[in-house]
Amino acid sequence: MPTISVFYGIVIKMFFNDHVPPHFHAEYAEFTATVDIRNLQVLEGKLPRRALDLVQDWAELHREELINDWNLCRAKESPKPIAPLL
Repeated sequence: MPTISVFYGIVIKMFFNDHVPPHFHAEYAEFTATVDIRNLQVLEGKLPRRALDLVQDWAELHREELINDWNLCRAKESPKPIAPLL
């Protein structure tokens, strides 16, 4: 599962050829969540409120890049790194 971004201790990853809907995985400490790229809602798992806010802010800024990476991963190609939240 390639890592596409890391910021504030949060790691953002995508699986190759993952199931729909388009989503990414966020890890923070012992917490993990799967986040829908389209509406930025948690599909599965849980993150602390502050970490989730950071993930959603970041994803909103990089939604087009996330969709592009999603399509690359679905085609079993390496996704491109995405700038962290600063």
